[in-house]
Amino acid sequence: MIFDASWLPLFWRGVTRLGEAQILLPAALLAAAWLSWRVRAGQAALMWLVLLSAAAGLTTATKVAFIGWGLGSAAWDFTGISGHAMFAAAVHPLLLRVMATNAPPRTQSLAIATGFALALLVAQSRLEVHAHSVSEVVTGFGLGAAVSLAVLGWQHIPKMHAPPWVPLLLLAWLMALPAGAPPSRTHDMVTRLSLKLSGRHQAFTRHDLHKPPPPALPRHPLALAGA
Repeated sequence: MIFDASWLPLFWRGVTRLGEAQILLPAALLAAAWLSWRVRAGQAALMWLVLLSAAAGLTTATKVAFIGWGLGSAAWDFTGISGHAMFAAAVHPLLLRVMATNAPPRTQSLAIATGFALALLVAQSRLEVHAHSVSEVVTGFGLGAAVSLAVLGWQHIPKMHAPPWVPLLLLAWLMALPAGAPPSRTHDMVTRLSLKLSGRHQAFTRHDLHKPPPPALPRHPLALAGA
């Protein structure tokens, strides 16, 4: 039987939406608010949001630097950190950890591992939909993973009884939004910001990054004679 892969593009487009800021940020804010209010883990919630904001700022800065000024790396095919990979790795492991608040430690560890696996899937989807290069995805996942690991390693999230609606609401949000939310406009916003800051009328593109430099003009014979 021949394997039918016609559904794969649709699958990857669905997976890649699980890295969108418009989907993950509200879920992260809800989880952080619940941690502060009910679990008395305010320090963990604050640390999570601060580090997530810093990672988002760094990600945006790399995109603005390239789109507005062409600052990237042709050797690494790098035009800016992947925001989808970063948000996925910085949010999913902690979201699933919050969902498993009532579970025993082994289940909580499994939830965290599942979150990282989901983030890896989102990172892979950015390659499959041809949105980013390997270097951009790797740096994005690494930056987001550093956020998650910092919070999980430095701040204790105590076990406390959680009403069923908390994990169910987060799960429903992650399942429903990728199918029903409007397309993300984050890239358009970053592009407009980059052009406004740089004063350019046209954004730098990946094609520009790999465009060969113009050949050097030959020096005038008279100039050569006087050299």
